[in-house]
Amino acid sequence: MQRTALLAALTLSAIGSTAVADELNLYSSRHYDTDERLYSDFEEQTGITINRIEGNADELIARMEAEGANSPADVLLTVDTSRLERAKNAGVLQATDSDVLEDRIPASLQDSDNQWFGFSQRGRIIFYDKNELTDPPQTYADLADPKYKGLVCIRSSSNTYNQTLLASIITNQGAEAAREWAAGVVENMARDPQGGDTDQLRGIVSGECDIAVSNTYYFARAIRTDVEGVSDSRDMIGWVFPNQDTTGAHMNLSGGGVAAHAPHPENAVKFLEYLTSESAQVYFSGGNDEYPVVPGVEISDSVKELGDFKADEVSLSDVAKNIPEAQKIFNEVGWK
Repeated sequence: MQRTALLAALTLSAIGSTAVADELNLYSSRHYDTDERLYSDFEEQTGITINRIEGNADELIARMEAEGANSPADVLLTVDTSRLERAKNAGVLQATDSDVLEDRIPASLQDSDNQWFGFSQRGRIIFYDKNELTDPPQTYADLADPKYKGLVCIRSSSNTYNQTLLASIITNQGAEAAREWAAGVVENMARDPQGGDTDQLRGIVSGECDIAVSNTYYFARAIRTDVEGVSDSRDMIGWVFPNQDTTGAHMNLSGGGVAAHAPHPENAVKFLEYLTSESAQVYFSGGNDEYPVVPGVEISDSVKELGDFKADEVSLSDVAKNIPEAQKIFNEVGWK
């Protein structure tokens, strides 16, 4: 039986005092209804009951810090490399020794100290108005080209996806090149940053901007199902996987790790290993329009429609170390 977030306080205060062998306490900031299938399949396969607490990633990390050695958390799941690294730096994760995770997850998609692992990927790419642009940007650097002045919609500097993108540019090209790029993008913004990734796509439809930066799964979702303000007009939206002649398109992660004080560490490892199984990897793609991390796993039709591309294989563990520098650069160039 799964507990809801409304019962979280009572549930976890009770299980915190008595660890039950066939349970797993999951703290998750993934907010996708389709993940229910992931959890129920694991329970059916293993007989291990998942007690789930959902919330904002930063709040969950702070909660685990406050709970300290008494934390009932076994696993933390969250989205984006920046939050995974934040959890590691906060000391709420522990190193995990698993041949399954090492064999199935590429080294570039896991922490160098084995404290966090990616389980699904999203490309952060360029979208554009096909009716207005015949020469859309082909690289991230192009987003700073003065010829696109006043055309770009992109999220705020507080957005974790943008922080990780800039950190990847620092890793690949150095801080000075990253600073010049960020300053150029600010000059080219069609409006002050606002809203989520879907809102950037809606900006193209509304005519507020000709270019938008978004994660792939937001657009793939509009292919698979009805997304207001996008699906009905998606024929006008083109897309570019940037840097295909150099580093490849930047990828960010949804991932997780074993909690530092996990009362059920063996169950925690079993759960993480289950997330690399073919059935779970297929479901990440089919249920939430993401890319699997395990090579060779089939992707959903909505994701296939985006086409083949070259992904940046830079170590996201290295990228994560540059996230503080990325935030500093955003502040320096006035990226709101």
